[in-house]
Amino acid sequence: MYSSAVAATSGQTTAYGNRLFVYEVVGLSQNTDNDSVDYPIRRSGSVFITVPYARMNQEMRRITRMGGRIVSITPLDAETPLKPTSSRSSGAEVAQPPQSNQKEEKRKPMTQAKTKVPVNIYKPKNPYIGKCVENYPLVAEGGSGIVQHLTFDISGGDLHYLEGQSIGIIPPGTDDNGKPHKLRLYSIASTRHGDKLDDKTVSLCVRQLEYQHPETNETVYGVCSTHLCHLDVGADVSITGPVGKEMLLPEDEDANIVMLATGTGIAPFRAFLWRMFFEQHEDYKFKGKAWLIFGVPYTANILYKDKLEEIQTNYPDNFELTYAISREQKNSEGGRMYIQHRVAEQAEKLWTMLQDPKTHLYMCGLKGMEGGIEEGLSPFAAQQGVEWSDFVKGLKKQHRWHVEVY
Repeated sequence: MYSSAVAATSGQTTAYGNRLFVYEVVGLSQNTDNDSVDYPIRRSGSVFITVPYARMNQEMRRITRMGGRIVSITPLDAETPLKPTSSRSSGAEVAQPPQSNQKEEKRKPMTQAKTKVPVNIYKPKNPYIGKCVENYPLVAEGGSGIVQHLTFDISGGDLHYLEGQSIGIIPPGTDDNGKPHKLRLYSIASTRHGDKLDDKTVSLCVRQLEYQHPETNETVYGVCSTHLCHLDVGADVSITGPVGKEMLLPEDEDANIVMLATGTGIAPFRAFLWRMFFEQHEDYKFKGKAWLIFGVPYTANILYKDKLEEIQTNYPDNFELTYAISREQKNSEGGRMYIQHRVAEQAEKLWTMLQDPKTHLYMCGLKGMEGGIEEGLSPFAAQQGVEWSDFVKGLKKQHRWHVEVY
């Protein structure tokens, strides 16, 4: 962390001393003189570097020594790039900060650059009040349950997030004790730029919770999920967060991403896949292999089915899609086909992928998934002379094992 006591090289003591700026740099080359820098250097394309105002000139000189060229400089909390101007003393290009009375944007556009993961920007005591702009069903005719895709307008505040994070929703009203309802967490189903690619929305994939009361046998509906699934377009919604660092995508564009999902556990993986294949944002071009193994009860319950299969058709070398449809498909023993059976079928292929240090495995869905994956892969690991629990510990230590279950 940079010390705020370091004076700006210009000698000015303005509000900009505590500001952060993002440099877009091209032409960098890695060598023994700069291997210690604390940001990734790609072989080609742009690199985005976050720099405090007090170190701007110093970082520019370092970039020049590394053969780089700054093509734009943007305040981290604004969208208008600053124009570099020549500096005779350093030989680098130096940004001129905007005038102190210039109106500053609240929104923080999220890039793939290494930035602090946003957490708890809005808390339960002071939630962000967004508006529902979309609410449409995801389950086709013949499927079970109610699952909705919801999109909320967040343009009026500073709520920003990354793929793999969650937001909290506070349903209106009070509980049986007369106290306000507690928030419920939902995995975000949109990329950091939102479904409309304008940094102004966040989306969720929500299933209406429904179960039989163990004593009365009455049908009980979840408070928050029912509220969301039947929310009118234009209605307000109380949002907290974002939270979560466990399910974030690796920054390496060549990474292999194995995703295991059941039901609405598809939400974070929708965000991953939309960023990889539909968004093709200028600061992130996915070049690795993505594999989704998706467990559902019926074909009609394959959420986002058309889009998933569109990706499979258009990117056959980079995306593989495998379904486990429990009420329609049979496993090798003649029983229902669950996700662990697909994992067992593909054990050798999955095992081989996991030997690659660029492979990350993600799980999202119902509790018990992790045990099912162990059931599917541990016998194959044992054939290789490897104890499954030790292997998982190694993956966790390498930050390549990511689990979110509920």
